[in-house]
Amino acid sequence: MKLSVVQVDAFSAQPFKGNPAAVCITQGPVERDLMQAIAVEMNLSETAFAHATENGYHLRWFTPAAEVKLCGHATLATAHVLWSEGHLPPNHTARFETLSGELTAQKQGEWIQMTFPSQPPRPATVMPHLIAALNQADIHQVMRNDSDYLIVLKSQAAVEALRPNFTEMAKLQARGVIVTAPADDAHYDFVSRFFAPAFGIPEDPVTGSAHCALVPYWAERLGKTDMMAYQASARTGVLKVRTDGHCVFISGQAVITLRGELTV
Repeated sequence: MKLSVVQVDAFSAQPFKGNPAAVCITQGPVERDLMQAIAVEMNLSETAFAHATENGYHLRWFTPAAEVKLCGHATLATAHVLWSEGHLPPNHTARFETLSGELTAQKQGEWIQMTFPSQPPRPATVMPHLIAALNQADIHQVMRNDSDYLIVLKSQAAVEALRPNFTEMAKLQARGVIVTAPADDAHYDFVSRFFAPAFGIPEDPVTGSAHCALVPYWAERLGKTDMMAYQASARTGVLKVRTDGHCVFISGQAVITLRGELTV
């Protein structure tokens, strides 16, 4: 069997920035073990698999270690592939059936806007493993939702300087750890980084799904519903974000860097 694969740099307008994802648009369902094996082979933070249904597309995401319930950059990448490779007319909304319910994406000029669930964080207890995982960083606030810890530091410099202890972080009962602070650059409202060593991703370059927690947190703190976000990984990424109190609207750009064929 042969499967087409397209690699996309998501949340970037130029190659080799943002977050790379592999996208396989298939004729129908693919065996789970095969999808996981392909994700291991691709060795990216996410590999997405989508096939057409009566209502849109069924979409699943795999890290090299496990299937995940929600992924922003690979959803953005999949929508970009559907439009750019002729699977879906550019003026049509991309609708995805996922483990997190229905997600949608729409083209808005050079940007793609996705509608994701809002997952506000709540105050959480500071545990010894968390302190160790963050290497004694000066923590301003600890929050979490059902997926991730949200750690607020006092400055962008502190976020950029953080060097986590991934062995300790992998022990936490969470998908990952989001670290955030107010942005220094006036072009952005807040900065973040995201770590998920338990899922085989020490640091994710740009994490759309983390903004399901980041956006409601910063919207309340800043008193704003429309914001610009910067993910301060080595590759960097830029996101336009907005909330209506129920959903989070995450917009990014994307560029295809590779097309190929898998023989499986």
